Amino acid sequence: MSTQLQENWLKELGIEGDQSGAYNGQWMECTGEWLETRSPATGEVIGRVRMASKAEYDQVVDAAQEAHLRWRAVPGPLRGEIVRKMGEAMRKHKDALGKLIALEMGKIAQEGWGEVQEAIDIADFAVGLSRQLYGLTMPSERPGHAMREQWHPLGTVGILSAFNFPMAVWAWNSMLAWTCGDSCVWKPSPKTPLCAIGLVNVVRPVLEAEGFGALCGLVIGGNEDVSMPMVEDPRLPLISFTGSTAIGKLVAAKVGGRFAKGIFECGGNNALIVMDDADLDMVLPATVFGSVGTAGQRCTSTRRLLVHESVIDEIERRLLTAYDGIRIGDPNDPSTLCGPLIDEQAVQNMEEALVAVQKEGGKLLRGGGRAEMQGDLKGGHFVVPAIVRAKNEYKTVQDETFAPILYIIPFKDFDDAVAKQNGVPQGLSSAIFTRDIRKGERFLSAVGSDCGIANINIGTSGAEIGGAFGGEKDTGGGRESGSDAWKAYMRRQTNTVNWTDDLPLAQGIEFGSSVGDL
Repeated sequence: MSTQLQENWLKELGIEGDQSGAYNGQWMECTGEWLETRSPATGEVIGRVRMASKAEYDQVVDAAQEAHLRWRAVPGPLRGEIVRKMGEAMRKHKDALGKLIALEMGKIAQEGWGEVQEAIDIADFAVGLSRQLYGLTMPSERPGHAMREQWHPLGTVGILSAFNFPMAVWAWNSMLAWTCGDSCVWKPSPKTPLCAIGLVNVVRPVLEAEGFGALCGLVIGGNEDVSMPMVEDPRLPLISFTGSTAIGKLVAAKVGGRFAKGIFECGGNNALIVMDDADLDMVLPATVFGSVGTAGQRCTSTRRLLVHESVIDEIERRLLTAYDGIRIGDPNDPSTLCGPLIDEQAVQNMEEALVAVQKEGGKLLRGGGRAEMQGDLKGGHFVVPAIVRAKNEYKTVQDETFAPILYIIPFKDFDDAVAKQNGVPQGLSSAIFTRDIRKGERFLSAVGSDCGIANINIGTSGAEIGGAFGGEKDTGGGRESGSDAWKAYMRRQTNTVNWTDDLPLAQGIEFGSSVGDL
């Protein structure tokens, strides 16, 4: 890509020169330190952002709260219409947004465009939801009484997102929150600030035209000035956190300590089970995409391949051949299948994990280490995807390494496979390949996978927006995106209406006839 072409689509997203790190309905003059963002493919500085101070964070939250007080009074279907316009704005700029993800985060362009499409899809979902924020009616035990429940806007939602999905996760939260009548304050990863700025620049004209620009609050800053104040802020009744399990536990303690609501999307250590009757022609592409896609930096990446001992040699043979053909390189090159890791620390984490697992007894079958690149890519954070024969109980296997490492683990039978699948602290995504409907249905039952996502004959990665996304155990228990995940962004209210002249009490309580003389 020529520099001129790159400048053209960056200009389309309003990214020119140094950037401000706070938006409260208008871009603010920030006073914090400068943050440099670098291309993981080349190591070069691609932009500078002036981070927000604690005082500027407070201004963003105050503006978001004021906007919420007006926004909550707008009828749901009209809120949905504005969300529809934001979806159209993202659709118009999909190409540029996808390229920005490839530039700053490093995932290949196809995955970048796919992520933007996911943001568009959740906007479409939210539009339909705007006419479906259903409550329930319940029969009252008291004559002449009616009971129902309804849902009201919650307030201002704090969103702390991770680098690996620098646009989609914000959209999961914001589109639903806006439809539900909330405002949002977004603190993106410091590794991908330009993605946040570019996306806000795309949707903010829609909100500004309606007088609601501050609904889309953005604050780029450090832990002391932004992250911890956000987590502890009583003005934010809901915190949505995406990140590591270790940090998630700290955030959960702070959020729970003030009785706020939390949505936690933390670690994943996802397994794909290959039964002896599996269609191996389907297993192969599902495994390669799951383990190598986004350079293994998806929460749903396939990290463990549990294979029936009768077919493990054939699976290994096919995978080794497939891995030999993986093209590592420029994320914008259409032939590239595996882009770079996000930074140097991620490369070191992968190297350390491979050393550790081999000390435990694991056998490195293919890959590992830094990939030798040419030209501008010499400064990038490229690695060779690795395959390791291992045991499920190894400590390294039990931990999540955010890198393209695939552990192949044998099992004896279905029960052994499920035990190994569930035998890790995390519980996000899982999959089984089998032609046996009984094994498949058992995998989805209460005695099968303990994950929030369980699939049959598809991989662990690539969830659709229609279903609720999230997991159990150390994954955090949160749910975002589809199904009834919208309820997290609202508060439930139970109503009882008496249309009679009497005042009977519940449970048949008689309070005393003398009360009637008052």
